[in-house]
Order: sequence, then C-alpha cells, then structure tokens
Amino acid sequence: MLTLLINLFIKDKDNISDVKVRENYGVLCSGYGIFLNICLFAGKYLAGVLSASISMMADAFNNLSDAGSSIISLIGFKLASKKPDPGHPFGHGRIEYLAGLGVSALIVIMGYQLCLNSFSKIRHPEETVFSTVSIIILSVSILVKFYMAFYSKKIGKKIDSQTLQATATDSMSDTISTFVVLIGSLTTHFTGIKLDGYLGMFVGILILIAGIKSAIEVISPLLGEAPSEEFIKSVEKIVMSYDEIVGIHDLIVHDYGPGRLMITLHAEVPADGNVLDLHDVIDRAEYELGQKLNCHATIHMDPVSVGDEYVDSLKAKVKEILSNMEGIVNFHDFRVVKGNTHTNLVFDVVASYSLKRSDDEIKLDIFNKIQEYDPKLFSVITVDRDFTGK
Repeated sequence: MLTLLINLFIKDKDNISDVKVRENYGVLCSGYGIFLNICLFAGKYLAGVLSASISMMADAFNNLSDAGSSIISLIGFKLASKKPDPGHPFGHGRIEYLAGLGVSALIVIMGYQLCLNSFSKIRHPEETVFSTVSIIILSVSILVKFYMAFYSKKIGKKIDSQTLQATATDSMSDTISTFVVLIGSLTTHFTGIKLDGYLGMFVGILILIAGIKSAIEVISPLLGEAPSEEFIKSVEKIVMSYDEIVGIHDLIVHDYGPGRLMITLHAEVPADGNVLDLHDVIDRAEYELGQKLNCHATIHMDPVSVGDEYVDSLKAKVKEILSNMEGIVNFHDFRVVKGNTHTNLVFDVVASYSLKRSDDEIKLDIFNKIQEYDPKLFSVITVDRDFTGK
C-alpha cells in the first residue's frame, strides 16, 4: 500500500538528496502512520472494553500516543524543509532531530503511565472477559505494527531520518507488547491465572526502554556526533584521488540536519608547486565532494616540502617514534627549520580523545623521544584532538 502511495504522490522518488523529496517521504509516512494508529486505537479500545483488560486498554492508548507522535513527525518534516533565512543560514534541518526527540519523550511518558496503571491493577486485580473478537483484533494489530516498523525502518534508512528510525523502534516495541498482551489473554483464559497487571507492567517497561534508547540515538546528532567511518573513507578517497594532494588532516564534519552537511579539511600540497594550478585542484576537489557526498566542502591548502631527502628522513623517523606511542592518531604540517646549534622540527600531532594525558605531557614525551634519537633536534609541537572520533 505504501509503495503505491509513494509512486502516486512522490515525484523523482529516488532523488533523496533533494530536500523536497525527503520532506514528501516524511510527510507521507507520518500521515500514513496517523491513519493506521488511529485505526489500531479504535480496534484495541473496543477489545479492551469487551474484555475489561487494563493491558489491552493501555495498549490502545499507546497507539493513540503513536498517532500523536506521527503528527509531531509530520510537523517536524515540514518545518525542517524550510529554506535558510538570515537568522538560520544553515537551514532548519535540525528541527527533524527535535521532532524525533519529541516522539521519544511521548514514548517514555506513555511507558511510565502504563507502569503506574499496571501497578494499580497488580494491587487490585480484576476479572477479565475472554473475547474472540479481542483476540482477532490483537492478532491483526501485531501484523499491522510489524508492517509499520518495517516500512519506517526502510524509509528511515533510505532518507537518513532519525525521526522515522525512532518511529520504527516504537512500532517494534508495540509489536512485542501487543504480542505479550495476546499471550497473556490466552493464558488467563485457559489457566485462570490473572496476569493482566503483570503483563501491563512488562509492556510498560518495554516501552520505557524503547523510548529512552530512541532518545539517546536522537540526542547524539544534536550534540554533534563523530562522522561515520564510511563517510570519512569516502572523503579521503575523493580528495586523495588528485595526484597533487599528498595528504589530508583536520577533517571536521558539521551536521545541520539530514542532507545539510558542511565539511572542512586541510589538504597538503607540494610547497614548490604552482599556486594557481594547486588552487584549481582544490576547487575541483571541493566541487566533487559536494556532488558525490551531498555536502558543502571547504578545503584549506597546506604547502609542505616534498622530495627533500633530509626532510623526508626526519619525517620518517618522527613517524616511527609516534607509531609506538599509544593514543597518537597521526601527525601533519611537518616542517624543518635548520639553525647553527640545533634544528627545529615543527609539526602537529593528533591525539585520540581516549588519551587522558594532558597536552603538555604529550609534548614533553615526544620531545624527549626525539632528543634520545638526536640531541640536536628540538621539537615544536601543537597537539590537536581528532574530530572524527578516532
């Protein structure tokens, strides 16, 4: 059904880099979710009334909250697609993350309320009535919720949407919780054991866990998470495909919402090269990054010595020393300044965030190791932290 709606209402459906196409996917999936959740609420509410089951009634209102979540998602997709303005030059894409956070908050609230109601039912158990209609409704609901989890996950991955991913998580937890309610109804009918309150509590805890997990996943890009290893490799592959570029460092990725990435990096080029030619290479690399990775790229050009045997030998020695030091990712901007009494090695080292030592301790350790190799070599070091999360 959803595939048919996509074919009917979304033009150029495979061009997911287009903000408008992403918006159409999000609005369609959210609207479809509102319709299905309202239908499920009506069916489960009827089942709860027929059976006098707190767990069924709670499951019904959980679906009603899911409809509310879908409304938040729909509004989020609409607002996130707004064009940049003077007050928000990078666009409004992060509103989609806020919408996902809102969905997660509703999931947590519903789980908490369900736990309270179920605790009351455990303390004061009531008789439930077995109904074939209720069993059929619950069985159909399980299939529908599984279908919703499937398409939300699929479309969420397709358009890189945290909101739809959160919706998929919620739908899967609903599938499990409804299945538990179904098993509980059958167990109570055939054994007489009153499980309604306990099952409601179990379902509530599942919903709480799903909501908290979903919130953590949505908060991460809001705080500024490290780019994926796959994205980093894609950037390196594109930039290093140009023969004139001999190295890259200081890659920083800014995420302003799906499809709104801005990246900056430093590209090392031969110091004796033609400036105009090298600038043209940098321009072409920026353009290719933008086209292939759907981002805005800015590259700073760093001239480095290439082909000098003395400099290359010192650079190789420093590389060997650093490779044996824990927590040092790499080094860059290596320069050699010769003097009458000593030679300065000027370079930056990139330290992992997992390295707990201070910058001064790192500098002193490297300085001493280079001095052990040659007392006439003095190191002038700047310590950077790796923004790619290594």
